[in-house]
Amino acid sequence: MPTISQIMHTAPVIPVITIEKLEHAIPLARALVEGGLSVLEITLRTEFALAAIAAIAKELPSAIVGAGTIINRSTYEQALAAGAQFIVSPGFTPELLACAAQHRLPFLPGVNTPGEIMQLLEAGINAMKFFPAEAAGGIPMLKAFSGPLPQALFCPTGGISISNAKDYLALPNVACVGGSWMLNKNLVDNQQWQEITTLARAAAGLKTKP
Repeated sequence: MPTISQIMHTAPVIPVITIEKLEHAIPLARALVEGGLSVLEITLRTEFALAAIAAIAKELPSAIVGAGTIINRSTYEQALAAGAQFIVSPGFTPELLACAAQHRLPFLPGVNTPGEIMQLLEAGINAMKFFPAEAAGGIPMLKAFSGPLPQALFCPTGGISISNAKDYLALPNVACVGGSWMLNKNLVDNQQWQEITTLARAAAGLKTKP
């Protein structure tokens, strides 16, 4: 099983996906993977999310499919049972940290303050989701973290777009970004999968550090 750091370094962008129709899950995931984005975060925001995770994990072995919006033990264990290969949370709680330690799936908890980063470092976690990135200070905040907390590695998510992703990726403490700009709702609704592949390919081509 890859570590969360290895997963974060697989591609420069992790698509943050909300599945509105289950029949879209496989073709959408395939379009993203064909475009070079093989790490997929399926958010638990709709009734189809768990079934989508299970279907993608079964049908697309080249994808690394994770579950997002995990907020407690119940949602963690549901995602685990569905076949999620990594877990993403907007934050963290003692219960969620205990669950992650018990099950040992790659875990990406959310932070946006120095104190939260320090708590996770004390728990042995150095890979984190910086969320909501733009609202929480964006690039200047990440630069400020790098001085006293250089051991923390981030996936900024929230307000990231094709226009600012490259600037985030240039930071030494950023491994990848999370975003949904390649998941245009009209393209998904109209099943224009090739257009989504084109957007994914542009995202996958963003400059990453050697």
